[in-house]
Amino acid sequence: MHTKQTLYEKLGGEQAIKQIVDNFYARVLADDTVNQFFANTDMEMQRRHQTAFISYALGGSNQYTGRSMEKAHTGLNLQPEHFNAIIKHLGEALATRGLSPDEINAVLAHVATLKEAVLYQ
Repeated sequence: MHTKQTLYEKLGGEQAIKQIVDNFYARVLADDTVNQFFANTDMEMQRRHQTAFISYALGGSNQYTGRSMEKAHTGLNLQPEHFNAIIKHLGEALATRGLSPDEINAVLAHVATLKEAVLYQ
């Protein structure tokens, strides 16, 4: 019996996710809409957390053990335009790995379920 390959496996596992995260943050840090939120962030730690989170979101075996989405975003008062910019950059970073538009949309839909947890905190 053939089990369906997760997007995590299809992308190439943790090494590939790290590259997606690096690509994602290069885009985010170049975007004046959202880069101010990372001005005082330890980006190495941020990349590790994001790699674990995206790995988990894509069906990897890693369990995400970071702070809750609400706690991680408290005090930032993120607005819809900020969330949309992050989603756009994540979609573009995923596209660099050859995912189909349907696969990218599936990932973004999964991330979009977190919108209520991160906005207006």
